[in-house]
Amino acid sequence: MTVTRPRPVPRDLYAVAAAVLLVTAAVLVGRYVYTYDDLIVGWPPLLGRWDPHLGPGTPAALVVAAAVVAYGPAVAARLPWRALLAAAWGTALAWTWSLALVDGWERGVAGRLTTRQEYLSVIDRWHDIPATLRDFNGHILLHSPDNWPAHVAGHPPGATLTYVLLDRIGLGGGGWAGALTLTVGATAGVAVLVTVRALAAERLARRAAPFLVLAPAAVWMGTSADGYFAAVAAWAVALLALAVTGRPLGWAAGSGLLFGLTCYLSYGLTLFAVVAAAVLLLGRRGVRGAARPVLFVPLLAGAAVVPVAFTAAGFDWWEAYHLLVERYYEGAAGVRPYAYWVWANLACTVLITGLATAAGLRRAGGVLVRRRVADGRGEDGRARGGRAEEFRLAFLVGAGLLALLAADLSGMSKAETERIWLPFALWLLAACAFLTRPRGWLAAQAVLALLLNHLLATGW
Repeated sequence: MTVTRPRPVPRDLYAVAAAVLLVTAAVLVGRYVYTYDDLIVGWPPLLGRWDPHLGPGTPAALVVAAAVVAYGPAVAARLPWRALLAAAWGTALAWTWSLALVDGWERGVAGRLTTRQEYLSVIDRWHDIPATLRDFNGHILLHSPDNWPAHVAGHPPGATLTYVLLDRIGLGGGGWAGALTLTVGATAGVAVLVTVRALAAERLARRAAPFLVLAPAAVWMGTSADGYFAAVAAWAVALLALAVTGRPLGWAAGSGLLFGLTCYLSYGLTLFAVVAAAVLLLGRRGVRGAARPVLFVPLLAGAAVVPVAFTAAGFDWWEAYHLLVERYYEGAAGVRPYAYWVWANLACTVLITGLATAAGLRRAGGVLVRRRVADGRGEDGRARGGRAEEFRLAFLVGAGLLALLAADLSGMSKAETERIWLPFALWLLAACAFLTRPRGWLAAQAVLALLLNHLLATGW
């Protein structure tokens, strides 16, 4: 009698099961061990509330999801490169707009940045921009006179100033602010594709493209200013990748300029120095070019522009950061338990990057481990062809994960990381390039995003 052996369970499913268990634990512990007064979120681990609903964006979201699942991998493999970048941006716009409009125009787009804690609530206090910058730090603490609302106090003034300048050119109000945030945020995935192609391989960028387009993160990319921050940070990395792979030095200056701006949009994005270091290291190892010492001149010169401008205007970044830490613990962070959020934040990351990313990260880790084992056995360590390209991508993804973990351990991101960590999450999504049979994984990503958007009323 022939004995039929059970088919082995694919290792990717172990990673998926671990991710599901993490999210389940975060939900159950958040609901039954802690109270709302402990966590200050309505649907732990996410900030939001249970609110099943449909909206005008629902049909479009279903159509975009079905189209990307059915045709995304094939189209990404065949389009000319520049056409692919344009298509990725256009599809990301369609996906993000449709998800935002599930909540309607006012609730989903126009009203997002006008609430009491958001940036547009203080536009009328910026009549004199230089004077406001000089006095900015005097309104950060909760007990200070006319203290800034949470999001304004929690970020350097570059974030608020973006919307002030938009208002000054005649594009005031929540509709224009929401449209700008969504449109710019949708370019972030394109920047990741440019980076992956420059540092690893075009074939890997093409495989990652549908996952960057159809990311569950789009639920928050279109409704939070952090989507805009994510795009600025992503393009800073992309321009640096172009510079280290032999492109003109002007790319290095542009990268430095955007890195400087990134630090004046969000204090936490200084951790993108980890990703930048990974790019420089990959360039130094000879990825179709060299991280030439001369590129540091335009890179550092560009990086100095925004800090010098804000400092000359009277804003002290370091003082503001220390005041922010004090303000942070005066508010919700002083209540929210670190023992829960240090791991529940990672459950939020699962929800914004999807189960496909969990499987992709497992594969990326496998690539890094195999390379290390090969080096340890005394082999030449220089995997050739596709294996070397995969190592470079895994190394880049690992840098993004390291930056995210550093943010987690810092304790400065207790909750709300579904929006705060959007800049880091994009780089984890690139790990999906390692997955085979992409349509099934893409379907899982789309279903997760649609469920989150239609079952919950998120806080952003």
